Amino acid sequence: MALRRSKTAPHNALKWDFPGGELGFGEDAIEGIIREAKEEGGLEVKDLRPFDVESHVNEDGVFWVTIAYRAEAISKEVKLSYEHDQFRWVGAEEFLELEAMEKLRRFVKNLN
Repeated sequence: MALRRSKTAPHNALKWDFPGGELGFGEDAIEGIIREAKEEGGLEVKDLRPFDVESHVNEDGVFWVTIAYRAEAISKEVKLSYEHDQFRWVGAEEFLELEAMEKLRRFVKNLN
């Protein structure tokens, strides 16, 4: 599922995204992505499998690591959080046609 960031998003406004977010200190990565899928899209997910990782230092000098996961949605009813204003169920080729951050485009290309 792809989510579009709202026009009021502090970063990457109106770009397409995936459910995700920051882990709390000491939070298990799998539990964190399950939590984020629920918070951002209202989805219950299972069978999480990491398939890619990206790291960089942002413009503020903060080091970020992003772990990309595949997951199966148990629930199909989407409930968007305030951070997003649209969603789409899309395949890889469809996602690559959307305006999205380059790291997400890379993740999709590396999905298989």
